[in-house]
Amino acid sequence: MKKIMLFFIICFSFLNTIQAQTAPTSNLYKGTVDGKTPITVYIKTEENPCTADLMYTSMYRYNKSKNWIQLNITQNRKAENEFVLVEHGFSGLLILKKIENTFSGLWISPDTKKQLKVELKEAPMTKKELADFEKTMEKVNYENNDC
Repeated sequence: MKKIMLFFIICFSFLNTIQAQTAPTSNLYKGTVDGKTPITVYIKTEENPCTADLMYTSMYRYNKSKNWIQLNITQNRKAENEFVLVEHGFSGLLILKKIENTFSGLWISPDTKKQLKVELKEAPMTKKELADFEKTMEKVNYENNDC
């Protein structure tokens, strides 16, 4: 009887741990760089299984281009609504502040000589678009990080 009770306690604890983890969320943002160049940004947010902090996977593209640029996102721990998004290969970076469903800030070239204003607003996504973005992000990540 004690073994059965112990088994149920372990199972219950395991199920509570699984339920406590937050399901990943995905958001789409559309906006402009320099007020005139349209861009699309896709961000997936999930809980880090080791630390319970949030971790982000992201990519963006200039709408005239079919090529996506992978982004490495770091959130400011002191001001949770501030983010640095570094382009894969350090071809540029974005420093953005999130207010409700918008981001605003700067795109900065690696030599810091170009600094362009960025404005983004959350856009709705269909289930099909979400699946397409997930597939594209997996492909972009594979192309950038495969041995």
